[in-house]
Amino acid sequence: MVLVFAEATNGHFKKAAFEAVTYGSQAAELLGTTCVAITLGTVQNAGQLGVYGASKVYNVGGIQDFDSQVYTSVIAQAVEKLGATVVVMSHNSTGKSLLGRLAARLNAGSVAGVKSLPDLSGGGFKVNKGVYSGKAIATYEISSPIKLVSLAGNEIPVKVTGNEVAVETLDITAPSSRVKVKEVKREEGIVPLPEASLVVSAGRGMKGPENWGIVEDLAKSLGATTACSRPVADADWRPHHEHVGQTGVAIRPNLYIAIGISGAIQHLAGVNQSKVIVVINKDPEAPFFKAADYGVVGDLFDVVPKLTEAVKKFKAA
Repeated sequence: MVLVFAEATNGHFKKAAFEAVTYGSQAAELLGTTCVAITLGTVQNAGQLGVYGASKVYNVGGIQDFDSQVYTSVIAQAVEKLGATVVVMSHNSTGKSLLGRLAARLNAGSVAGVKSLPDLSGGGFKVNKGVYSGKAIATYEISSPIKLVSLAGNEIPVKVTGNEVAVETLDITAPSSRVKVKEVKREEGIVPLPEASLVVSAGRGMKGPENWGIVEDLAKSLGATTACSRPVADADWRPHHEHVGQTGVAIRPNLYIAIGISGAIQHLAGVNQSKVIVVINKDPEAPFFKAADYGVVGDLFDVVPKLTEAVKKFKAA
């Protein structure tokens, strides 16, 4: 059995949960077994996970705030109770907190941030992941009876393969949490950078925060999430949660538009797994052009508004 932990935020799923279930369903098909999903706490419309391939959806209630020790205990108990041999979760902040703990608890091999479905040739279980900041792909084989993987974002397209299913309560007792959450501050109304398919990012070439409107206009016309380089965040032009790069958020969107960013190696390390990179910079010698799929040499204050108008006209047509 393949067990997928589908995380819900404020009771609702995000795309990462549907990607994980899609991955689990396809892996189960390769293994000749079934895919089931588990949710924790109060979740709205948990049965919709069946649409993405879960044959059953289980819920463990009575859990309020995230505590990695509590989540680890509950998921480990579910693995043992259901007899799961493969466990899938998202490679986000929650998944990173859980994967190592679960591996130790279940005496299981684990691979974080996988990019591929398992290769079962020769009776093995091999998966690929990016290494050296995405500059190379490594293949890992998991030989333990229970196998754990976390799925990198935007690697597996979400697929509708089934119908909604009934949600069953799983009789598991969650341990008491030793963590007391006093306050949660969360950005609402935007797709988080790790989950975003489209990202528009800008750097010091913007000259100041007062000019950021043209970046936001382009992002709005594309339905994209905004981001920035580290110097911009350090100067307080933009909030730090928008900082992408080696020391910020590592992202892998389908489209990354870099505006006025030179392309230092630290920045590239966090974005070079993007499917398509578009660079707009007036300096033809900017290092970013070497990593770009498409490049525009020109003044961003001329190019970006024209690009925004072109996107609007295209969508209107």
